[in-house]
Amino acid sequence: MVKICIFGFDYVVSNATIKDKRIDKLKEIFSSAKKVYLQAELIDRSKASQADGLMITPAVKLELILTDLEFVETRISNCVDQKEKELFLKLKADLEKEKLVSEISLNEEEKKLLSVYPLLTSKHIFIVNDINIELSEMLLAAYTTFGFITFFTAGEKDSHAWSIRKGATAYEASGTIHSDIQKGFIKAEVLGYDDLIKAGSFNNARNQDLLRLEGKEYIVKDGDWITFRFNK
Repeated sequence: MVKICIFGFDYVVSNATIKDKRIDKLKEIFSSAKKVYLQAELIDRSKASQADGLMITPAVKLELILTDLEFVETRISNCVDQKEKELFLKLKADLEKEKLVSEISLNEEEKKLLSVYPLLTSKHIFIVNDINIELSEMLLAAYTTFGFITFFTAGEKDSHAWSIRKGATAYEASGTIHSDIQKGFIKAEVLGYDDLIKAGSFNNARNQDLLRLEGKEYIVKDGDWITFRFNK
């Protein structure tokens, strides 16, 4: 489940549904008994370090930058490692220009050094300019900004949305459903959502040879409908 930390909103901290209209269409096409949307765990700022990303209002951006700047200045005063000190001096200069840490160009060594510190603006940040938009729409936009994509399974039982990081393989995607599927992975039968919609039905898509078999290393695309073949 995606964890989203909300700053500057009055929403109750709880689980929230991320509605995706593609699920509604899949339920119709496959005559599924039910549909299962993505869920997001909304957490408060005290647990921001655990979040996959932050959803904030514009007014909160400067507050987060100042919080990180205060932390960075403290680290500079206490640093004994020269490389680390140089890194924090670099961050300080850019934070003072009101840049987010995530916007600062860092090499791999610098990223590794920084990964152990709880800098809020080093996380993915989605800025909401209109708080009157439906919460589910904001969550879906934030979810995408945070680097996640959605793949689907669908059949008579249900039409189900699953969340994975962009760039994940079919093998990794299979594990989000069940570890046994991943352990016995053979092939992934894949059909792109847009291809399915153009075909009009699953049978039409199959007759048009739009389904394809992919191996473990296949990079899942947003909207892929997938059935995993595996040894039980």
